Amino acid sequence: MLTWDLPLSEIIFDFYDKLKSGTRGYGTMNMDEPRFESADLVKLRILVGGNDADALSTICHRNVAERRGRAVLRKLQKEIPRHQFEVALQASVGGKIVARENIRALSKNVTAKCYGGDITRKRKLLEQQKEGKKRMKSIGSVEVPQKAFLAVLSTDE
Repeated sequence: MLTWDLPLSEIIFDFYDKLKSGTRGYGTMNMDEPRFESADLVKLRILVGGNDADALSTICHRNVAERRGRAVLRKLQKEIPRHQFEVALQASVGGKIVARENIRALSKNVTAKCYGGDITRKRKLLEQQKEGKKRMKSIGSVEVPQKAFLAVLSTDE
């Protein structure tokens, strides 16, 4: 028999499933009347391309905010498709960024048709591509697919 104090949020966050899996269904859990204690809880906000993704925001203890934020960002990085521009995924506590991952931009070789010759033509093509991506990033938006939300909610890792 093991006895310990555990925050209710940790029990809700998949503890019961892990207990049943680890004991092959034989483990049980009893809860006593909860007592309330103050804790250093923070709101972990997830930003996709600089915009809040409210559905992915959670409240967690300050000590695990960075670890939990990085885990969410890694799952999102795998699930969100690549765009023509780089997409920044960030986890924020208050106004401070605690974790960041990037989704690389799709790249196209615009100088593939340029064989030898004047280097200024290649530079001009690369500058035009750079300006186009900059313009696209300013008006482009990133949509988070449904399967990305489901991947974040699954705690199989």
